[in-house]
Amino acid sequence: MHRKWVFSGRYQGYSVQSFQKDIISGIVVGVIAIPLGMAFAIASGVKPEHGIYTTIIAGILISLLGGSRYQIGGPTGAFIPILFGIVMTYGFENLLIAGFMAGIILVLMGLLKMGSLIKFIPRPVTIGFTSGIAVIIFAGQIPNFLGLTGVEKHEYFLENLNEIIIHIDTINLYSILTSGICLFTVLLTPKLFPKIPGPLIGLVLSTLAASLFYPQHVATIGSTFGDIPSTLPKFAIPEMSFDRVQTLIGPAFVIALLGAIESLLSAVVADGMTNSKHNSNRELVGQGIANMVTPLFGGIPATGAIARTATNIKNGAASPLSGITHGIVVLFVLLLFAPFASRIPLASMAPILMIVAWNMSERHVFFHMVKTRTEDTLVLAITFLLTVFFNLTLAVEAGLVLAVIIFTKRMSDIMVTAKALPNPNSKQDKVQPQIVSDTHDCPQISIYNVEGPLFFGAAQTFEQTIMETIHFKPRILLLRMGKVPFMDTTGEAHLSSIVRHFSKNGMVLISGINPQPKKVLIKTGLYQLIGENHFFAHTGDAINHGLSQINKHQCLGCKHFAFRECSTLSGAAEAQGSFSCSEAQGRFSCSQIEKGGNLIEPGDAAI
Repeated sequence: MHRKWVFSGRYQGYSVQSFQKDIISGIVVGVIAIPLGMAFAIASGVKPEHGIYTTIIAGILISLLGGSRYQIGGPTGAFIPILFGIVMTYGFENLLIAGFMAGIILVLMGLLKMGSLIKFIPRPVTIGFTSGIAVIIFAGQIPNFLGLTGVEKHEYFLENLNEIIIHIDTINLYSILTSGICLFTVLLTPKLFPKIPGPLIGLVLSTLAASLFYPQHVATIGSTFGDIPSTLPKFAIPEMSFDRVQTLIGPAFVIALLGAIESLLSAVVADGMTNSKHNSNRELVGQGIANMVTPLFGGIPATGAIARTATNIKNGAASPLSGITHGIVVLFVLLLFAPFASRIPLASMAPILMIVAWNMSERHVFFHMVKTRTEDTLVLAITFLLTVFFNLTLAVEAGLVLAVIIFTKRMSDIMVTAKALPNPNSKQDKVQPQIVSDTHDCPQISIYNVEGPLFFGAAQTFEQTIMETIHFKPRILLLRMGKVPFMDTTGEAHLSSIVRHFSKNGMVLISGINPQPKKVLIKTGLYQLIGENHFFAHTGDAINHGLSQINKHQCLGCKHFAFRECSTLSGAAEAQGSFSCSEAQGRFSCSQIEKGGNLIEPGDAAI
């Protein structure tokens, strides 16, 4: 069944009409991908043709081998700060090696079935670094938009901002005019011609205007990076060494992690738009292979592109053939029109990237999270600020660590350990904590409601609550653990401390334990130490057993009346009879039997 889905499920019900839709959507997305591929490459610090190579090779392989029917792969804006930092620090050749290593990591993630783990990355972290990346991209295009000259690119945001301020007096009005034409066209086209790709129209119109009226007054791709070759580069394996691998393993992991997040998020968006379901592990393998092959042809790291995938679906895509078509279209454009692309002004690329940054900023979600003023707001703010002012690696690491700490605190706050007794005013005599008081407590049986995960963040509080609230040593300690879904070894260690302490003078009873905590106790040997006969499915059975173990002489004259049986036990303890207890429908009753065999007044207690 699985094999059928992998190899044929993505083409289920395919027809001639489906083929026509795939071709049309592939052409549209391919046309859109050309300016974006060049723009992302330039913003990443490499030549524009490397973005085109990535769009062709990675685009085809991701569609061919990935786990989504509609995914469009290629260079994306999310990678810009990472790739630019790697190019600035290690150089372009090492970027290719890092991309290749990231591909290997992605393949391993897919083979190890780690696709589902990506969903555990907290949303404040993803929104934080996505918004931070958007700010970096937007600010990075200001020099090209204004036509500033003499601006040097740096790895850090503040340094780049400082360069803009220093060179603000070199503003080129022709560049602003070119950028304005492109920006206006991109914004207006969807309203007037919704099926025509705005970025391409904006690029063409602004390039024509600059070429015809002021060709020598604006910087172009050709004047800045040289002419774009009209062929694919030759196959070449980057020179790898142990030292290089050791140096680049960190950047490679960041590329792989971000690539996995972006591609799976894009696949989820596609699922929502088409009511389909992608294979996350296959998607990671496909992304990995694409990122291993692409650097061999001079391409930069690629991932699933959410906007292009959405456009693909809106134009009627029916299968991965649309993504393959999009790559072939870009290849034909490269072979036929590369010389013309060299005349595109850099000012024309700037507004396209600025709009990409604006759309990916998640501004509505960002401000909504800020307004909530919860712990998630702190995670969001830290991740965002570290992304903008330092780097994405530090931002993700800090965001995840902070999210884990906050999660741990939340879980520890959920953990409640409270002394409890049956509530005589409740119809079902529920065991509740608010019933316990200085004058209403049992000196011999202490019952505790334990609720929440018993893990490292809450285990010490659990033990302290029990040890500090018992000012005497009861004979019986009953722990109601039906609401403890999880226990780790730290929780087990603190429970073991309690058990060993109370076992010296009495016994510990446990009711309602769940399978996972029970499994932990069996593995550590604490289950055997407590004794299998001291574990009960119901609290009623546990109290039943506890009542049979109490010191009946101590009950004589007791005025606490913690249980319904206490009035009988307090006034008739001298009879020293035995007890008869029974349980039915979540309730139990105990009656003391006189030496002569007559039953004393029965009483009910809660389970």
